[in-house]
Amino acid sequence: MHQFKVMHQHFKIYKPYGYLSQFINNGQKQHRKKLLGELGEFPEGTMSIGRLDEKSEGLLLLTTDGKMSDFVNSSKVDKEYYAQVDGDITEAAIKALQNGVEIGLNGTKYTTKPCPAFKLDEVPNLPERWKKLRDERHGPTSWVSIILNEGKFRQVRKMTSAVGYPTLRLVRVRVGTIYLDDLQPGDYLELLDIKRELNLDA
Repeated sequence: MHQFKVMHQHFKIYKPYGYLSQFINNGQKQHRKKLLGELGEFPEGTMSIGRLDEKSEGLLLLTTDGKMSDFVNSSKVDKEYYAQVDGDITEAAIKALQNGVEIGLNGTKYTTKPCPAFKLDEVPNLPERWKKLRDERHGPTSWVSIILNEGKFRQVRKMTSAVGYPTLRLVRVRVGTIYLDDLQPGDYLELLDIKRELNLDA
């Protein structure tokens, strides 16, 4: 008998603000939520690799291969986030983010692992968000880059709050060596060789 190799498909997508990182509703409360399947024609069985919460935006990888999803999630692939925070973040706060901060996780305290973090010198070139952020009259904001290879629930938001600068907008710009580039919210591209794109062949 011939064994036919299943040809899986992989995509990168700019998940817009206000969408769940899933294709099917899991419960009663979610029946009015916006889902990824509304953004395009995806093959049956497409799933997201990891997730971004509803109020976060940016790069999300999609695949029809559950093993690939597990592999990427377990490979400690770096994920880079740009966070717009409330206030002009200080060097001391950045240092604290780099060293690890204590956040709440499932009712217990958790100290985040040391990670690269820095203040961005300029406002990043990102699409306007359809849901307007608060007015500039409410005081200054600043942007930070945080690179994680652990993915605790709402981790970036909890980290910036822990150092006194709550996140106002959160955009994931990179997963491993795959970048958001100039994708616009809701846009997606097929990735022909996701392992090579993520340098996971080695």
